[in-house]
Amino acid sequence: MDFRLNEEQQMLQDTVARLVRGEYSFEKRLEYSETELGFSESFWKQLGELGLMAVPFPEELGGFGGTGVEVQSVMTELGRGLCIEPYLQSVVLGGGLISQAGNEQQKEQWLAGIATGETQVAVGLQEPQSFYNTNDVETTAEKAGSDYVLNGRKAVVIGGHSADLLVVSARTSGSSRDASGISLFVIDANAEGLDRRSYPTIDGAKGCDLFLNNVKVGADALLGNEGEAADVIEYQVGRAISALCGEAVGVMEVACDLTLDYLKQRKQFGVPIGKFQVLQHRMADMMSELEQARSMAILAASVADEPQSDERRRVIAAAKNVISRSAQFISEKGIQSHGGIGMTWEYNFAHYAKRLVMINHQLGDDDFHLERYAALLEAN
Repeated sequence: MDFRLNEEQQMLQDTVARLVRGEYSFEKRLEYSETELGFSESFWKQLGELGLMAVPFPEELGGFGGTGVEVQSVMTELGRGLCIEPYLQSVVLGGGLISQAGNEQQKEQWLAGIATGETQVAVGLQEPQSFYNTNDVETTAEKAGSDYVLNGRKAVVIGGHSADLLVVSARTSGSSRDASGISLFVIDANAEGLDRRSYPTIDGAKGCDLFLNNVKVGADALLGNEGEAADVIEYQVGRAISALCGEAVGVMEVACDLTLDYLKQRKQFGVPIGKFQVLQHRMADMMSELEQARSMAILAASVADEPQSDERRRVIAAAKNVISRSAQFISEKGIQSHGGIGMTWEYNFAHYAKRLVMINHQLGDDDFHLERYAALLEAN
């Protein structure tokens, strides 16, 4: 099979690569991370102006009509630049949930703004007790006439501190781990009763916990049918995992390049340490893991927009498991190859390693997806 990008896809990836190279040096990233916003407002606007946020959306809604391959192309270059803008959360996951579950009025109201970057979305699906299980929802949404009243807590909402809209899951019926009875709501970030407590994450981004205390929303805030959001969430999380795999490949590519350059430059006993056989073997193992991860990312992209099936579920779980393990391997071996400098704040490799650790834990770690893959095999 030919896994090369076609001309249009290559142009898209080149556009993102030029933007990242020109606007996103490591020094600037450190500056962006320390601001109150936590990322570059200017870079975010450029992503919108160049149409890069419109990539996953249908053409009839002003989008590019891109598939999982196009989304991965964007995410890989953002990963290479270690960009901390919440593209995954706002465009891929938030926009995806609204695009799939929303009615025509909701799509027209919100998707155009998301596609241009004027509207930033954050998604709250996880809770302190859920451990990656998006069906484990204790946040409640009770009917009050034609409105809903939401109470509960959402944990580690990346980009939630600066979002204009929040898409959250809440239980309208059933017990805490039932797939049925989960609904999705779009909430104004400044809604009364909503408290956002932000904090930095280990990879330099910002997250927050959402505390919902009698947050009242109208019936028009409900995405899709009441109590039937579990399948929508699962499908869109799969798309987000595919995109995250693309970002991971970009991060791993640079991490391997940095390690190889260091082995060529660092001298011990009068020769570059890359001459030592044990380090050559380690570098070869890192490159092997990278190639395996790249192959699995391509596989995930190929099924990202396919109709839901057990085969799609297995591919997504396998890709996330393999890429999470490869990310951990490359970050650990890269630090060992660098020695102490690999852990210093001033050296960029440390930040790539931290991002790889975070990717492992986003949307389910390697153990979670291994168990999921095994359960899917057993069920068939």
